[in-house]
Amino acid sequence: MDEHALAVNLCGRILPSPLVLASGVAGENTNWLLDAARAGAGAIVTKSISMAPREGHPEPTVIEWGHGLINAVGLRNSGAMVARQNLAELGPRLSALGVPLIASIFAETVHGFGEVAEVIATANPDMIEVNISCPNVEAEYGRPFASDAESAAAVTRAVKDAVRCPVIVKLSPNVTDIVAIARAVEDGGADAICAINSVTGMVIDIATGAPVLANRTGGVTGPAIRPIAVRCVYEITAAVKIPVIGLGGVEHGRDVVQMIMAGATAVGVGSAVYVRGPSVFSEILLQLVDCLDEHDYRSLDEIRGIAHRR
Repeated sequence: MDEHALAVNLCGRILPSPLVLASGVAGENTNWLLDAARAGAGAIVTKSISMAPREGHPEPTVIEWGHGLINAVGLRNSGAMVARQNLAELGPRLSALGVPLIASIFAETVHGFGEVAEVIATANPDMIEVNISCPNVEAEYGRPFASDAESAAAVTRAVKDAVRCPVIVKLSPNVTDIVAIARAVEDGGADAICAINSVTGMVIDIATGAPVLANRTGGVTGPAIRPIAVRCVYEITAAVKIPVIGLGGVEHGRDVVQMIMAGATAVGVGSAVYVRGPSVFSEILLQLVDCLDEHDYRSLDEIRGIAHRR
């Protein structure tokens, strides 16, 4: 298969592969981000950035529970001013590899989203991802913006007003109607959607009777949530015209095929990178090519959204 057959156009940016490093997996480790790009990631999403530095939750924050991960890192990051400098240095290095940089942001208020977006935009990322959906801060900040269509649209408009680069809004599955939220952010000006973020859950240590995470609840990721993610991508792509990055439980090339058949333009990889390291991108790409060849598909365009037609 021609290598160009795996390239995708996301918001006018050409990704050399459909795979996207999901936010938060590599923390603030620049070497991991670059290694992921060299291994085949078509775009790199940073850890979510807030205006002020954030300590996050106490350890333990990430646990493997047998079918994936459950985590409550609490959006730990060094703040927008430090991140701006790091992004300004990282962007050109990724650009030399032909890989776009997507800066992920979050805030406590609608105005705050616009404020942090404006600061981060000065580092010239290719795109900005707006994280309105992380379930780990719900107890601290109230209902996530992702749980309400009006609030989600308001955040989207605030970020669009603050920046000129494409804006991707990351949605949560922990809602009654994710399609309504998707339509709201599209109406608010979003250029793309990322779906889904983690599913809120809890794991209890039966030896002690205590939750395994210091935060008690956390976000479930990994293969256990893949069918949920595929369903969400399928429903969202049937309802909106903007591209969707499918995310949730992708660990093999055949999972990428599923996401694209559901309608995804690109496909995020998260927990698999945490468990297997950045080289997982080269493994998944090889599996993807094998899977397409096995079923006589010549390109990603041939399979994109095919589940809607069958």
